[in-house]
Amino acid sequence: MQKSQHQNNYYSFKLCLILLIFLGKKMAYQKVSADQRAPGHSQYLDNDDLQATALDLEWDMEKELEEPGFDQFQLDSAENQNLENSETADLNLDSIQPATSPKGRFQRLQEESDYATHYTRSAPKSNHCNFCCLLKILCTATILFIFGILIGYYAHENCPSNSTSSETLDLQLYQEILKTIQAEDIKKSFRNLVQLYTSEDDIEISKKIGTQWTSLGLEDVQFVNYSVLLNLPGPSPNSVTLSSSGQCFHPNGQPCNEEARKPNSQDLLYSYAAYSAKGTLKGEVIDVSYGNADDLKKIKKIKNVTNQIALLKLGKLPLLYKLSLLEKAGFGGVLLYIDPCDLPKTADLSYDTFMVSLNPGGDPSTPGYPSVDGSFRQNRPNLTSLLVQPISASLVAKLISPLKDRTRKGVCSPLELPNNEERIVNMQVQTVTKFKTVTNVIGYLKGLTSPDRYIIVGSHHHTAYSYSGQEWASSTAIITAFIQALMLKVKRGWRPDRSIVFCSWGGTTFGNIGSYEWGEDFKKVLQRNAVAYVSLHSPIRGNSSMYSVASPSLLQLVAEKNNFNCSRRAQCPKTNVSSVQIQGDSEYFINHLGVPTVQFAYEDIKVLQGPSFLSEALFPKHATKIEEMDPFFTLHETITKLSGEVILQIANEPVLPFNALDIAIEVQNSLKGDQPNTHQLLALASRLRESAELFQSDEMRPANDPKERVPIRVRMLNDILQDMEKSFLVEQVPPGFYRNILYHLDKKTNQFSILLEAWEHCKTLASNETLQEALSEVLHSVNSAQVYFKAGLDVFESTLVGKN
Repeated sequence: MQKSQHQNNYYSFKLCLILLIFLGKKMAYQKVSADQRAPGHSQYLDNDDLQATALDLEWDMEKELEEPGFDQFQLDSAENQNLENSETADLNLDSIQPATSPKGRFQRLQEESDYATHYTRSAPKSNHCNFCCLLKILCTATILFIFGILIGYYAHENCPSNSTSSETLDLQLYQEILKTIQAEDIKKSFRNLVQLYTSEDDIEISKKIGTQWTSLGLEDVQFVNYSVLLNLPGPSPNSVTLSSSGQCFHPNGQPCNEEARKPNSQDLLYSYAAYSAKGTLKGEVIDVSYGNADDLKKIKKIKNVTNQIALLKLGKLPLLYKLSLLEKAGFGGVLLYIDPCDLPKTADLSYDTFMVSLNPGGDPSTPGYPSVDGSFRQNRPNLTSLLVQPISASLVAKLISPLKDRTRKGVCSPLELPNNEERIVNMQVQTVTKFKTVTNVIGYLKGLTSPDRYIIVGSHHHTAYSYSGQEWASSTAIITAFIQALMLKVKRGWRPDRSIVFCSWGGTTFGNIGSYEWGEDFKKVLQRNAVAYVSLHSPIRGNSSMYSVASPSLLQLVAEKNNFNCSRRAQCPKTNVSSVQIQGDSEYFINHLGVPTVQFAYEDIKVLQGPSFLSEALFPKHATKIEEMDPFFTLHETITKLSGEVILQIANEPVLPFNALDIAIEVQNSLKGDQPNTHQLLALASRLRESAELFQSDEMRPANDPKERVPIRVRMLNDILQDMEKSFLVEQVPPGFYRNILYHLDKKTNQFSILLEAWEHCKTLASNETLQEALSEVLHSVNSAQVYFKAGLDVFESTLVGKN
């Protein structure tokens, strides 16, 4: 405060000094040149010499204001001026540039001996006139000096702080961009997109999306192609035959001898498990419920499961993990279904078939490296020895017993096969493996001040040879609507500070192949430059509740956006934000790059309350169903604006809106409860929290205050913030589990997922070796994070010492 007052006084004094010199020059000129003026010519008109003198003095003052110590004042004035004109003029960041002067004013006075002669005139001829002039100048200077002090004082009192001005400008900017997003435009885009899926060529759909993005103004739109191994359905639907009656059924429960109904013919064909083993298998159907360790332990006590067929419910645990347990137990095949009791009453999927992918991610023929020309291709037609076939709930009911009402007194009875009944079936799985081209559309909007830092925004488009579901059209319509709104502002001269990379992925239904291959291709660049990933995968799954998933470092930001923007506030509680495993193309960025991630979606409350991982099933959602869930596309508009505001805030704020302390709190919460052998972890987690608290208070707090913000320190701080989650990437995890251990299996469990699985393992095995390995992985991660924050504090401290 005192420093700013001195600056204002000094500025006022300099203004008075300039006016004093100006008046003196003018009065002297009037005396010397009075005889040369034409009659009637005003004595107050300036000649060219005086104008040049005034301009030179003005230039000199501007140069002085550019000197160190006045940079802040210059920025203050620019920000306040922008704030006053924000309603009538666009924000022009190009005008707010730091200026430098090769020499300071006072340095020039010392170095240039003839500096004072630049603006001198001949001596006055009359001492009396000189005395009068000096008296007038003295009076004028005194009045102006007092007046300048008053102006500086009240200007300082009334002007808002830099922080308030900056935050207000940012908020106005974001709202100006987002207000152009309209539900009707998204609806129109959606309907145009759903007409494209009939194309059998993935490249054609990608080209149309890329052409549209280019027409909206994206400067650099690229098509990135990869030749990958896809597992496609065979020429006819798979089947299940009852040995006792010889009845053959399609996966949806329709008898094989009936001609497939045309609307469902493709659905039947695409009801399969991609990358399953193929062939035929005859065996007893054994109900294993959800297929966890306890379920299998009970079954193995009473039955021989070798080469038998498991009747498995989807949900509660990752499918790949449950299949690995069944494979180890000796099963030969799996009939996979969703129990209707796990779904909302409004969702009647009893006769609907679905698709699943058994691919953990990327091109199976190039595991861990990109599918570029010259890469070695492994022969992997299947990724499991099990024959896996998804079937409908109605077919399960036929396999178990004659159909009967399973709802009694409003309570749904789960499907289950009695242990005393034997069902022998013959299952047939036929698929075809081919190399196909998968295309990603990548569009770049380069940042103004940090173009080497990327915020990645991901949607996905329909991939040929797969289900014709329409959730991809919602995803693509939303990302296109945000691009359109953003580019309207960019065309008027504005740019975000960091680069935004828009991605429409191909091959998502086969195991996020497009995003994995692109991530592996650009891994080195992304490890260094990727800041955050905003997922737009399957944004409309229901219409009753907003459900948000975010990295621990982004939980506060997302909760804040939910509270202010939720269209149905009563059904959007703060607790509806969590860090859980999600489906979609964000998986590579979370598990292999440790990039903070956020996703907004609408879901049915019953699904949220039921078993997790039901979204692993890909149902053929038609356009009519999505429009039934959101007829006016207001939910689409809300998702677009929520995601857009988060994108803008991450891309444009000087300090990344990540929270270090929330990560430490998440670690502590994950170690609470009745868990054995965690005392050492708890002590280490406590030290991690202390380091995070110091880091947040000592480094993040001053960096968020523009008065204390130093550009080089802000850059160092942001580098630390964007890499915080990399410490929690572990090498060995069970199939289907996230390598980023900060993400939980579901909202109901706070414990580290790998520790939960290890404790379940201990129940079935005499050895606790698996538990010790899991504890060691967690210990190493927590210790690595603690060392990371401590090292960050040491670097900042060394920087301060070096400057002092």
